[in-house]
Amino acid sequence: MSENILEMKNIVKTFPGVRALDDVNLQVKKGSIHALVGENGAGKSTLMNVLSGIYPYGSYEGDIVYNGEVCKFSQIRDSEALGIVIIHQELALIPYMTIGENMFLGNEQGKSFAIDWSQTYALADKYLKTVGLSESSRTLIRDIGVGKQQLVEIAKALSKNAKLLILDEPTSSLNESDSQALLDLLLQFKKEGMTSIIISHKLNEVAYVADDITIIRDGHTIETLTKGVDEISEDRIIRGMVGREISDRFPKRHGVEIGEVAMEVEHWNVYHPLYREKKVVDDVSIQVRRGEVVGISGLMGAGRTELAMSVFGHSYGANISGTVKLRGKEVRLRTEKEAISHGLAYVTEDRKGNGLILSNPIRVNTTLANLPGVSHGIVIDPDKEYAVSEEYRVKLHTKCTGVEQRIGNLSGGNQQKVLLAKWMFADPDVLILDEPTRGIDVGAKYEIYCIINDLVAAGKSVIMISSELPEVLGMSDRIYVMNEGRIVGEFAQSEATQEGIMGCILRSCNDQ
Repeated sequence: MSENILEMKNIVKTFPGVRALDDVNLQVKKGSIHALVGENGAGKSTLMNVLSGIYPYGSYEGDIVYNGEVCKFSQIRDSEALGIVIIHQELALIPYMTIGENMFLGNEQGKSFAIDWSQTYALADKYLKTVGLSESSRTLIRDIGVGKQQLVEIAKALSKNAKLLILDEPTSSLNESDSQALLDLLLQFKKEGMTSIIISHKLNEVAYVADDITIIRDGHTIETLTKGVDEISEDRIIRGMVGREISDRFPKRHGVEIGEVAMEVEHWNVYHPLYREKKVVDDVSIQVRRGEVVGISGLMGAGRTELAMSVFGHSYGANISGTVKLRGKEVRLRTEKEAISHGLAYVTEDRKGNGLILSNPIRVNTTLANLPGVSHGIVIDPDKEYAVSEEYRVKLHTKCTGVEQRIGNLSGGNQQKVLLAKWMFADPDVLILDEPTRGIDVGAKYEIYCIINDLVAAGKSVIMISSELPEVLGMSDRIYVMNEGRIVGEFAQSEATQEGIMGCILRSCNDQ
């Protein structure tokens, strides 16, 4: 009988225009802890979503073999029925429900239309004790910290009779003591025969718990290292994670002079809007000059988007403190309207959810951020709106049937161009671009890069948040590195390398 509890063979997963997984193979030994490491976007979470049935059979190629049987999961309930349980990085708990209610949500105890609450809370207390939590299962989720919430998620997984536990960045929001407690819990589960797969960027934690480490890069399996057989070093793993070369995918900027400081953010602090004890931006200070592209790099959950949104009119966060200076003068940007009026723009990473109105035409979306520019008093001039949107359609080479086309029918790259046009028409001095090329093809990316170059050539300042290290390196004049809400490094373009940035992030993880 095979010693492997799981084999994923020749897995291929394609999204429109993107091959997220390309012939990926993974073997996990029974009763082991197996780590998956790689950059953001490497395909780790996608692979686990295939395994758990979030991406159902038929939406990918290849085979999942679990306990010697080929599995064809059509939904997540199918995998959970066999004891495969996934815990995502973003905790799926409802703050205003009790621990017990959360643990058995969708798995209610009792008979049809009659939940047995005594059984629910008794079972919940049993599993809470297993993971080392002394809280009553009748406690509201909102009344416990993030570390304890992570343990509730594990208790919830145990209540589903988990045999293969998948944890996606389980310690990303935890302090050192909570992280250590969780890792020790995984080691205890291993002694009891449970198998775990852990996705983590914290190499010290990976080395502490993992028996095997598989490196994934650009949707490909690079190598699997085995403790006690292979030399497992930070440098080797980092090379495996970021080992691709930068090609000529980024247009060069010529003759752009970097001028005076356009914006400064000093000692900026932000707390989570719901979990008020959780600090998501911690004493951050950054600046950007006229004609400069400043990159902000970091792992998922590093606080980059929280920083950007909180600076842009306090559109995210609670208990925000610190100062913002534009052209040397301190300004108060308490609302998005105030931020726009002071020459600041924020191009969201979520163009479909927060950036565009998908049911409306290009014409309407292009002018949303500057309605006074196409209005007479309080009345919008449709002819002027049409002329402006047509001008930007031509300028940005947006592929469409015309500006009356519904934006939901455009490709991702062309939607992104309309989103940029929306903010360009507002004529800001500083643009914050959050993942400006996420989910678009290589050709569209190049065109977006050209637009960025045109903006700084015109004297604008650009702050670019990106999870793609080659993009940050290829486009930035200077790079800040964030991790766990803090600035942990700064590189001039001439000094920056993929290994240097990743090493900076991982060392800061180890220092926590």
